[in-house]
Amino acid sequence: MSGNFVTTPARTTCTPSRAARELGLKRGEFDLAVHLGHIRTVPDEGGGGRRVPRDEVDRLRAGEGFPETLRKRVATVGTKEGAGLLDVPPGRFTRLARLGVVVPVKFYLNRYRAVVWLYLAEELEQFAADEDNASLLSGRTPPGLREQLKEGLDVRARNWRVRHLGFLRRQSAGHPWAQAAAVASLLDPAQLAEIVPDPYERAHLNRFLPKPMTYGAPESPTAQVAERILRAGDPDEIAWYRADLEQAVSEARAAQPAPRPASRPAPAHRPARPQRPPAPPAVPHQHELDAQKRRSRGLLGRLCRRNA
Repeated sequence: MSGNFVTTPARTTCTPSRAARELGLKRGEFDLAVHLGHIRTVPDEGGGGRRVPRDEVDRLRAGEGFPETLRKRVATVGTKEGAGLLDVPPGRFTRLARLGVVVPVKFYLNRYRAVVWLYLAEELEQFAADEDNASLLSGRTPPGLREQLKEGLDVRARNWRVRHLGFLRRQSAGHPWAQAAAVASLLDPAQLAEIVPDPYERAHLNRFLPKPMTYGAPESPTAQVAERILRAGDPDEIAWYRADLEQAVSEARAAQPAPRPASRPAPAHRPARPQRPPAPPAVPHQHELDAQKRRSRGLLGRLCRRNA
């Protein structure tokens, strides 16, 4: 009877929601920790998304200062709180962010559809503690930077995309087509069609595109604002991502060609079947001919008597 029993191995992974609870994190904090590479995830073999290995949860729980240390690594602040950490006015903090001196890690849209940028508190504290940055935190902004700000320079969205691309590449686990799809997600679909004209390669690439981030209903004003952040917008940035995608697709093609439908072999030539000649007209038997003659003489005799 022992051969009829199936041993089920213990589950070695857990869902993100369960892992967040066990690590004492809110779901948003957990997702950010994954984005930053602080928490390792693996694909679900059943196709249900990402899962967290049990040994990863155990490793983090055993870390020094858990859970405060982990929470501190994912703590975010807005412009006002960030300015306080740098000990500068909020206006100066915004100018530093527009110049790319400090880089946002998240964003959301408020009820007025205004973009609210969030920054890692830990990064801002490290920035403020670096003596090389003292000149940026006090005194007048250098003339060259002031001119760029007057011309409308704002690289916050661009820097966020660079950071987001790094996360997507880490999630790809080195798969060549997933690496290419990470870059493709930052470009407009029309540009993707230009760079990858082969329909089979493009369909294969689309299978690895990351799950899109949605804000509001499709085509709504909120979605349109978010689209300007999620997709590359500046011509030089677009050109950079296009070149990056071309290189990534070339490497993926060499490592693992996209699948194509199997070509059907041409049907073998069959010789034409000879057509049967038409059947000859039927020849009546002799007794049928005699009967026809008798009927003809009888009919002729009746006609002659009628005319007499």
